[in-house]
Amino acid sequence: MTRRQIPKWSNIAPLLQSNPRTGSRAERRVAKDANVEDLRRRAKRRTPRAVFDYVDGAADDEISLERSKRLFRNLEFRPNVLRDVSDCDPSTEILGVRAAFPFGFAPTGYTRMMHREGELAVSRVAQRIGIPYALSTVGTTTPEDVARDAPGAELWFQLYVWRDREFSNSLVERAQNSGFRVLILTVDLPVGGARLRDVRNGMTVPPSLTPRTFLDGAMHPNWWFDFLTTEPLSFATLDTLEGNVADSIDRLFDPALNFADLEWLVSKWDGPVIVKGVQSVEDARRVVDLGARAVVVSNHGGRQLDRSPVPLRLIGPVVDEIGSDAEVYVDGGIMNGADIVACIALGADACFVGRAYLYGLMAGGEAGVQRVVDILGMDIVRTMKLLGVSTLSELKPEHVRLP
Repeated sequence: MTRRQIPKWSNIAPLLQSNPRTGSRAERRVAKDANVEDLRRRAKRRTPRAVFDYVDGAADDEISLERSKRLFRNLEFRPNVLRDVSDCDPSTEILGVRAAFPFGFAPTGYTRMMHREGELAVSRVAQRIGIPYALSTVGTTTPEDVARDAPGAELWFQLYVWRDREFSNSLVERAQNSGFRVLILTVDLPVGGARLRDVRNGMTVPPSLTPRTFLDGAMHPNWWFDFLTTEPLSFATLDTLEGNVADSIDRLFDPALNFADLEWLVSKWDGPVIVKGVQSVEDARRVVDLGARAVVVSNHGGRQLDRSPVPLRLIGPVVDEIGSDAEVYVDGGIMNGADIVACIALGADACFVGRAYLYGLMAGGEAGVQRVVDILGMDIVRTMKLLGVSTLSELKPEHVRLP
């Protein structure tokens, strides 16, 4: 028979102790989020629908994006046991520079539209942690300002080639003069993808006040207050960009971009050149033969050609083709550090995340981006230990089975 007693205050008091309040309000807020999906949900609550959908959406029926996410969900890990994993090192070298983790921040456009801190918040986190950060041609902070704000960061510049080639040439020079070490040529935008969420939301850059956005703004007053009371949204590399995103791409980007342009950039840039948007073994081989030091196997996060190849499936064939001639990176659909571990096991040298850190940025500014890195880093180390490896070099294709 259970004997009961009246509880004493001395027994209850320790249970009522609250955690000390440390960090900023944003840091305390995002600390409650256990994974990137939690941050995504918080971002959706805090950001106008058109802005959130610009980040969250993809092209047409969003089949490519869903296939990438599904493949990550359905892959199977093959762990080894009875290995000493007491000391686990998730660091690696990316183009000759040590990185704390095998991932970097991918280039994303219009970043100050997501949160007032924009690219500077992202580059500061990259500098603090020690991972690469790539600034987009259509970023909302200049290369000069990013380099000034994060002088110790591993900075890369992503280039879209414009119809005005002199303008493209000036962008390359500005990035190089600002101290950016690596140039990324993105090659999968001869035209803009059919991003139907943007069409349905009437998304423009910068956002315009319409009856719909006014009503949505009433649900997100903090975002609109920041948008209207901080420095006007402008673009790092051009005076203005008006209308919807797809129309702007079609008007400004050069659909005549070809292999000769890659040769020109390799000869002009004093440092490594990467080609982003490779979706076939044949193209990977050709761009490496023309001087690319790395390729990013990418379908632009599913935002260009819907039903394009799932990047995760291309890692092995591309690595087999170019071998030690160049490094191989991958992006698209990465939401967990285990996704990154799977990519490395299949042969990738590093991964790049875009949506994930933008969810963090929308959820909590710089603190949210930092929270994403903390989550991904913990995921990576935990997954490595559970697989029975203590360094990234121990990861092999045998650790992963794709359905």
